[in-house]
Amino acid sequence: MPSLSVLLDSFFYRPDEDVGLIQEVVAGTDESLEPVAEEVPEEYLAFQLEGELYAVPIHGVREIVKVPPLTEVPRAAPNLLGVMYLRGEVLPVYDIKVKLRLADKAPLVAGPDATVTPPRGTRIIVVQASDGLAGIWVDAVNEVVRLRPSMLELAPPGVGGGERDCVVGLGRRKQELFILLDLWQALS
Repeated sequence: MPSLSVLLDSFFYRPDEDVGLIQEVVAGTDESLEPVAEEVPEEYLAFQLEGELYAVPIHGVREIVKVPPLTEVPRAAPNLLGVMYLRGEVLPVYDIKVKLRLADKAPLVAGPDATVTPPRGTRIIVVQASDGLAGIWVDAVNEVVRLRPSMLELAPPGVGGGERDCVVGLGRRKQELFILLDLWQALS
């Protein structure tokens, strides 16, 4: 009976096989094969709004903070919850649920004597807006997700345009669906 190494050698390599193409591929000299571009994943911050998963590119996010006391601004836009004080800066805090038509109006959450306390998981995502830093009120922050370009789809017809033009696409990871937002459009 032949040894195991002889059997394996005969299985994996036979001298009569044509290995010219294989040697060209290994050497990288075969012009008929096109190089496959490697998909570089992009990182997104995933968060919840009204039970749905949303995501924004992580490069636009500065930090995530617990909800501090907010000061209401009289006659402000419907999506402006108020302003907060964060390490020497006064930042506007927006509720993008109004822009996405997930809520009719922003909840009333005002100064230190406010009667409405935010739910435990609620956070403010501090982002770099077009005119400085701003906060976005979210129900909960989930995780940072890495999505490759092949996992992304354009927004379906009827979702973009009008008030919802801040929805730029969808991201799929296994059974999860992330609604991708353009932060600057959501805050405009």
